[in-house]
Amino acid sequence: MNLTKDQKTQLLEKLLGFISDHKNQLFDKIIQNRTRYLTLVLEDIYQAQNASAVLRTADCFGIQDVHIIENRNEYMINPEVALGATKWLTLHRYNEEENNTLAAIQKLKSEGYRIVATMPHTNDVLLPEMNINQKTALFLGNELNGLSEIVQEHADMFVKIPMYGFTESYNISVSAALCLQDLTNKIRTVNINWKLTESEFLDVKLDWARSVVRESENVANHMFRK
Repeated sequence: MNLTKDQKTQLLEKLLGFISDHKNQLFDKIIQNRTRYLTLVLEDIYQAQNASAVLRTADCFGIQDVHIIENRNEYMINPEVALGATKWLTLHRYNEEENNTLAAIQKLKSEGYRIVATMPHTNDVLLPEMNINQKTALFLGNELNGLSEIVQEHADMFVKIPMYGFTESYNISVSAALCLQDLTNKIRTVNINWKLTESEFLDVKLDWARSVVRESENVANHMFRK
């Protein structure tokens, strides 16, 4: 059901009436730190434990959107690891095109995102030196092969996480956590508009309320369908 802004506001007020004061206050507090200025893009992740841990990490750092590319591997979630994070995130899945990676890149670029590949490269920058002066989509590759050649061809920047040991790479969930800790700290300390817009506040909070209130669609149907 497509709702107008006024209808969304009415529905949100109605649904919030079914939610405890504590949960309402939590919504108000957490949404102030939600961002779409940064987003994660996961390409062909096949281990459910890693996939779920990344979602949990994204939620903890205030990332609202996670983009999931499924070319060869279906994205599976382990609920015991995710701990309900999927209820609070907006997941975008790309699994219907011949080349889902390219579709995701084109969509993100059309929305003003810079494509950043997390991998060593001849032109890479170290994570602590990476600037955050543009909306950024951070691409993470799968556990075995890393990021595809398509991502590498279309990337605007390559970023490398500093390492000082013998092991060649971090686990993907650790990579996500290290990158988000650095980058979310940066956006909160520079003069950029990283928070959700007014319309995004409404949409996200409405999604959260819908995820909590049972029969929320029946409530909407009762309110707006004649």
